[in-house]
Amino acid sequence: MRIGITCHASTGGSGVLATELGLALAERGNIVHFVTEDAPFRLSGYHRNIFSHYTSSVSYPLFRIPPYTLALATKIAEVAEEYDIEVWHAHYAIPNAAAALFAREMLPENRRFCLITTLHGTDITLVGSDPSFFRMTQFSMQKSCAVTAVSHWLREETLREFQLACPVHTIHNFVDAERFIPSAEKRCNFARNGEKIVMHVSNFRPVKRVTDVVRVFKRILEHVPARLIMVGEGPERISAAGVAKQLGIADRITWLGNSPNMEDILPCADLIIHPSEHESFGLVPLEAMACEVPVVATASGGITEVIEQGVTGYLCEVGDIESMAYCSVQVLSSEAKARELGHNARLRAVSLFSRDRIVSQYEALYREILEQHRDAQKRQADLKRDVHV
Repeated sequence: MRIGITCHASTGGSGVLATELGLALAERGNIVHFVTEDAPFRLSGYHRNIFSHYTSSVSYPLFRIPPYTLALATKIAEVAEEYDIEVWHAHYAIPNAAAALFAREMLPENRRFCLITTLHGTDITLVGSDPSFFRMTQFSMQKSCAVTAVSHWLREETLREFQLACPVHTIHNFVDAERFIPSAEKRCNFARNGEKIVMHVSNFRPVKRVTDVVRVFKRILEHVPARLIMVGEGPERISAAGVAKQLGIADRITWLGNSPNMEDILPCADLIIHPSEHESFGLVPLEAMACEVPVVATASGGITEVIEQGVTGYLCEVGDIESMAYCSVQVLSSEAKARELGHNARLRAVSLFSRDRIVSQYEALYREILEQHRDAQKRQADLKRDVHV
């Protein structure tokens, strides 16, 4: 198949999933064209069957804000027509699905692609629920050939919020279990002998509650010698560093910034702390689970479909610092418990969220909507022929 993909190029889970999906589709022999603002995160170097196209930046005094969505729509239309794209996969309703719809309308009827829109969370829970974006978000979904959500929780939230006439399919995120593997040898010089490695990975947005990570870590240090590794960048980094200084633990924290090679970093951890306000899925916890690293997270949204309470990790209430610290200490204080949780975590990641399993679901959906599209085109052609006769 000839597939187009539009996603955010940043370090968030939606861009990572879209990139990993494109790579997997290309390995299966599909031709994949990315149209993005910048090079997608985790997409570097040459990959067979993958082509990247970037939108042009418009700078003109009349435009107080550059019209990115229009530039994106134009580039999608150009790529779709030139390469005869069959399926366009938009990750995020706004602006990516909206731009793809606009692009489709610019094409001749016989060259119009099928549009898949995948919802990743904040396009529904934050952007989509804002009254100023509600109708556009709803319209983008209703005019798509198929809509998917990355968790059952997000699917239910979408249906409740938007009262859609079209179905929403749940296709979970996935992990490459051959790349994200456990490795007892990987310590990366993050900690001294005897210290446990606690890790947090995110884009440091307010919804990730990164200051909670620091407060939990402070309590962990009262019981276990440890070092906190903070991976990522974002607006809350300064706040988290400020809290660490106030608590007197700034010297026990290492700030790594963004890293595209999480398969080399996650296996170093003894524990992942993920205290988000809500998560539509939880890609970082899944990748950690594949590396046999236990996770302490919040029971918020789709992450409850990833972590099995007490079996692969622990789920606490949002903002419950004491419970998260208690569960963390239980894991870090018992090698046997950590091994049990880690073993169960990888089994769950491989059995439910493997790359091949999930990518096959996307391919099946592509084929289904393409068949429906071709049948509709044939019926329309037959109708025109009958009218002329």
